[in-house]
Amino acid sequence: MSLSSLFLFASVYLAAVATPGPGIAALVARVLAHGLKGVAPFIAGYVVGDLVWMGFAATGLSVIANKFGALFIVLKYAGAAYLVYVAWGLARTPASTDIGNAPVDVDTGWRAFFGSLSLTLGNPKVIVFFLTILPLVLDIGSLPLMSFLEVVVTGAFVLSGTLCAYALAADRARGWMRSSGAMMYVRRTMAGVMAGVAVTVVTR
Repeated sequence: MSLSSLFLFASVYLAAVATPGPGIAALVARVLAHGLKGVAPFIAGYVVGDLVWMGFAATGLSVIANKFGALFIVLKYAGAAYLVYVAWGLARTPASTDIGNAPVDVDTGWRAFFGSLSLTLGNPKVIVFFLTILPLVLDIGSLPLMSFLEVVVTGAFVLSGTLCAYALAADRARGWMRSSGAMMYVRRTMAGVMAGVAVTVVTR
């Protein structure tokens, strides 16, 4: 695969993933409320979810995916339910005057992974990109195996790097908030954001 084609894909994909949407909102809200605990598997779920949709686009299964709309409606509601669950946890988390030792009730490990995976698989923004926008940029279905793997690796690098940047920025912002009152305000605000994102996912 030519470097120009790979660069074009990376540029378009970066613009898509860096644009705030349900996934970015959920990640930032999580980090602002709880820090970086369990954020690695949470980001991994996003990456795997995008790779699943990339596989759909590459194998021509996008037509089948469109026909099985009910399945993706279920996934969409599952992702929204996860956001509501996280929002409820944020709203109920007590504040602490010591952020570093604040009580943390947040999904980690496989729970974090599957939570973000379900959100990604049902995220309208992700679906629109891989089933409608990506084919206009790259004929991914006709790529040789090695070229497809190059796209996969590039996509995983772009997405994980972008999400890590958002997470680190949110964690830096969190570090500026030292009072328990500020943290309580942040957690409740982020709970509202998560609930709003859930409504957005369901209604799109």
